[in-house]
Amino acid sequence: MSKPDAARVSVRLSRIRLEADGVASYEFRPVEAVELPAFAAGAHIDLLLPENRVRSYSLVNDPAERHRYVIAVQRDDHGRGGSRWMHAVPRVGDLFEIAPPANDFPLRDDARESVFVCGGIGITPVVSMIHRLNRLGGAWRLHYAARSPQRAAYLDELARAAGGRGRVSLHFESDGNRLDLRSIVDAAASDAHLYCCGPRGMIDDFVAVCAQRPAEHVHYERFAAASESATAGGFDVLLHRCGRRIPVAAGKTILDALLDNGVDVQYACSSGVCGTCKTRVIDGTPDHRDDYLTDAERQANSAIMVCCSGSLSDTLVLDL
Repeated sequence: MSKPDAARVSVRLSRIRLEADGVASYEFRPVEAVELPAFAAGAHIDLLLPENRVRSYSLVNDPAERHRYVIAVQRDDHGRGGSRWMHAVPRVGDLFEIAPPANDFPLRDDARESVFVCGGIGITPVVSMIHRLNRLGGAWRLHYAARSPQRAAYLDELARAAGGRGRVSLHFESDGNRLDLRSIVDAAASDAHLYCCGPRGMIDDFVAVCAQRPAEHVHYERFAAASESATAGGFDVLLHRCGRRIPVAAGKTILDALLDNGVDVQYACSSGVCGTCKTRVIDGTPDHRDDYLTDAERQANSAIMVCCSGSLSDTLVLDL
């Protein structure tokens, strides 16, 4: 995900539209420039919210468009409040600051065949990918799972993109029509590129089913880390810069404890996938639960994602 100190771009909210039950889209247009920075299919932007909060959202629109960015936000009543704020507060005409687009989930648009598997709000980056492939005349197929048709965003747009060619398969839990990942992967050409974005369980199953495929042909983006957040507590965090000691109680993450004690720390995903809250470890042994750090960083215990990881030491000294 984008680094929180990246150069900011001012944008104006130009449209809000309900895309499905609990899902709203937001269109942003430039304030000063004629065009917005270019982006590639699969990219995201970081949106700066009040109280130093940063949230990362996939860009949904056609990458050929330079006059707007479109994101979609699913309301999460159990999250940290970013999605609830987005659904309740913004109005057309409001100004926002964003980080320029970054891409951790790029499309291989030269593939002979692209197969997409999406669940829920995981459809958002794939809509942009499909627009790109249609411009290039690329072959693609989408398998889209949701709880019900009412909870599935962008159905009309996807139907138009498919052009009546049977390239979209819908799987609704309410109808008992569940995804069969094994059949989907087995039916794909041997040189196909396969993509998955959705809930943790779906991605875990997708990765397992694709184990015999070339790694460079298997692509996925997590909106949550593969491991549960560390909330056992029972340790202290020592802030190296000021010497302040903060206890982390059971049921709390390090981020929870920091915010509860008024420590100003940037965060976005709250689940260990975006990198916004990456913090240098000075002493102690982290309990890593993220999907962002490299294996080398984990082995060195040189950094921690405070939103989801814990401590194996009684005291964890952080560069804060």
